[in-house]
Amino acid sequence: MTATRGQAPAPGIDAGAVREYLLGLQRRIVAGLEEIDGQPFRTEGWQRPEGGGGITRVIEEGNVFERGGVLFSHVHGARLPASASAHRAELAGRAFEAMGVSLVIHPRNPYVPTVHLNVRFFVAPATESAEAVWWFGGGMDLTPYYPFEKDVVRFHSVCRQALEPFGADLHPRFKKWCDDYFFLKHRNEARGVGGIFFDDLNELGFERSFALVRSVGDAFLEAYPPIVVRHRDEPYGERERDFQAYRRGRYVEFNLVYDRGTLFGLQSGGRTESILCSMPPIARWRYDWHAEAGSPEARLHEFLVPRDWV
Repeated sequence: MTATRGQAPAPGIDAGAVREYLLGLQRRIVAGLEEIDGQPFRTEGWQRPEGGGGITRVIEEGNVFERGGVLFSHVHGARLPASASAHRAELAGRAFEAMGVSLVIHPRNPYVPTVHLNVRFFVAPATESAEAVWWFGGGMDLTPYYPFEKDVVRFHSVCRQALEPFGADLHPRFKKWCDDYFFLKHRNEARGVGGIFFDDLNELGFERSFALVRSVGDAFLEAYPPIVVRHRDEPYGERERDFQAYRRGRYVEFNLVYDRGTLFGLQSGGRTESILCSMPPIARWRYDWHAEAGSPEARLHEFLVPRDWV
């Protein structure tokens, strides 16, 4: 675990408070998931030679979760990696500090969806010639293998409730952002049924932006565990596991081709084992495969078309 850096990045920005919240969020989420699974998460701290480190908490071969990672990282360096300055050219070469909690949970039962959550904070401290630049980002999204409308409506409802105190326009905006971001262009299909996604958030000011991120992070335990409990004991067979592995292949493709967080972690010298623990333990690819018309597997594709769920 790294110590909080001593110098404030800019007036009015409390990076220490963000760090403490993120560490607490990681602890609370892990405790909630351990209660469902009955097995403990493995915990490892790591250090980054260029500055910073993190805490990786992972479960593998659990009773409910085949693999899951709940990761905290807090890194800093003298020069931004290319992935972080690609859409902000004015930041190229600047020092940076970044921290966040990211999780991906891959359940064993194909009727339980995979879920992803990320909340993060980034700052490029002020220099003699430039002001500090900071923002928050994050969101959560659901990736079912077999679609249950009740689950999707619940997930989107909790996401909307988390954003409501901060403006009625935010949920439609962040939902569309999620639909657009988690889209596999080379497949012309969505990765899952979406949720919310946002980046470069500073328009509300530091305190209110931080409050929004806390609301999103805190909503996870309301949004996802009830869905897991609802389906974890449903019987399934080899057909369902095979389709789950096929759809997990899409998850791998997105993470390696498009995901900014994966690219930032690898380019910034993060711990590879921690970054790639988001990958499913088993995945499968087939040549030009299509689900049988009218089958439960074919019905998933109807759910992958973005719509207003709430």
